[in-house]
Amino acid sequence: MKHIEILGPGCPKCQKLAEQIRAATQEIGLDCQIDKVTDIQKITEYGVMMTPALVIDGQVKVSGKVPSFAELTKMLSEA
Repeated sequence: MKHIEILGPGCPKCQKLAEQIRAATQEIGLDCQIDKVTDIQKITEYGVMMTPALVIDGQVKVSGKVPSFAELTKMLSEA
């Protein structure tokens, strides 16, 4: 089971990323746990300076933008 974390304070871009992740994981049938991380200290522990950020299994995949749906499904399939 994949562990996906969405890092950010809850801004509109963070919410958009969360919606896109849920849709992408459903589309490809990925068994995963999705967590939202809003604690700034934990976010900086990942080395993230711009949100939203996407972490898959402990690795930061994207920071500072919301990737397209196609990019997300590709990342999730490869991870």
